[in-house]
Amino acid sequence: MEVEMVESAAARKNVGEICVVCEQPGFKGIHLYTSFICTECERDITATDTKDPKYTFIIKQLKKATKPEIYS
Repeated sequence: MEVEMVESAAARKNVGEICVVCEQPGFKGIHLYTSFICTECERDITATDTKDPKYTFIIKQLKKATKPEIYS
């Protein structure tokens, strides 16, 4: 699976997108389905140990990311 950095139209207008993890506006990051994850949270996700309480918080926040429905 290939992941690329995105800079959406909203980010280019200095509005930013709301990160699903930290719930703060971000300008650079990745999309997971229809949710945005800022680069700082992406770094935290990959660097946080599974025994760290922050890991539980990250998992809870990532559950908010929803997979879009496919209608046929």
